[in-house]
Amino acid sequence: MKFVDEFRAADPVLRCAERIARATSRPWSIMEICGGQTHAIIRNGLDALLPAGLRLLHGPGCPVCVTPVAAIDRAIGIASRPGVIFCSFGDMLRVPGSRESLLEARSRGAELHVVYSPLDALALAEARPDREVVFFAIGFETTAPTSAMAAWQAKRRGVKNFSLLVSQFRVPPAITALLAAPDSRIDGFLAAGHVCAVMGCAEYHVLAARERIPIVVAGFEALDLMQAILACVEALEAGRYGVENAYRRVVRDEGNPAAQKMLKEVFQIATREWRGLGAIADSALALSADYADLDAERRFPATAQPAPDEHGCIAAELLRGVKSPLDCPHFGRLCTPEHPLGATMVSSEGVCAAFQRYR
Repeated sequence: MKFVDEFRAADPVLRCAERIARATSRPWSIMEICGGQTHAIIRNGLDALLPAGLRLLHGPGCPVCVTPVAAIDRAIGIASRPGVIFCSFGDMLRVPGSRESLLEARSRGAELHVVYSPLDALALAEARPDREVVFFAIGFETTAPTSAMAAWQAKRRGVKNFSLLVSQFRVPPAITALLAAPDSRIDGFLAAGHVCAVMGCAEYHVLAARERIPIVVAGFEALDLMQAILACVEALEAGRYGVENAYRRVVRDEGNPAAQKMLKEVFQIATREWRGLGAIADSALALSADYADLDAERRFPATAQPAPDEHGCIAAELLRGVKSPLDCPHFGRLCTPEHPLGATMVSSEGVCAAFQRYR
């Protein structure tokens, strides 16, 4: 497959590993911000190819993982209402709330549909005008344009029984919060290529200059990641900061203007709680005033406060890159893919799921 297979070949990856070893003269800690990149690193054993002083930290780049317990509880509360069809991506169904998961709510009678696009949920709403159809809009800037398109289409088609429970996050403010933490050990970042394909690199240029830190836009194949790690190490060794695009075959500096226009039309920037990171200013998207009638939180006000998250999961430390799954006493014992204590074991992009599957 052109532009994929050549980035999976072993020899170029091993040659890049040799270059990284030669370039590294002191310890560095680099965080990949995307869960898809985490899985690619662990699956291909890339961290084992790096010199001893070079550490990869696995960050909060899994949208399922950073969705807080309160949002899960809100989703369960809405899904459990009579007359509601609740639509979600499959990863969200098994994420524990404070008392149960969406999957357990379905076993009690809630009508849940797994969809592959918010437009599937909109089509269901048009087919079932007798029911309220709610789509759980989670994710980073990569999934936000499709959620925006569903809202835009619903408004123009006059679909009155469709709404979105929005839990959309923005990556750059999370990077700022990670660096501001007193226990931060991050020297550089690998930015998520698919996020930058949508949003471009402008915000990262501002962020890198302000924080005086190198940020390298990275892809998802083994060679993509090793080339990005090499670029980050070379910048750190030279004392450079700024943004370097190591995924030019996909990412343009301006991103996708059409997607950005749709996001600006439908959403506004908001503050939102992140699992493990707390409330981060300007780190989320919420429906704008023109689309407020599609907001499921307004349409279905909460009737109960969520209970504390007391499952024993160390997600807070995992998502900040302070600990790894192997530091958790429950990993692979009380916490398994069949019986997860937290979202990082559930999601296909969660760091615990990666360690459990490949290690």
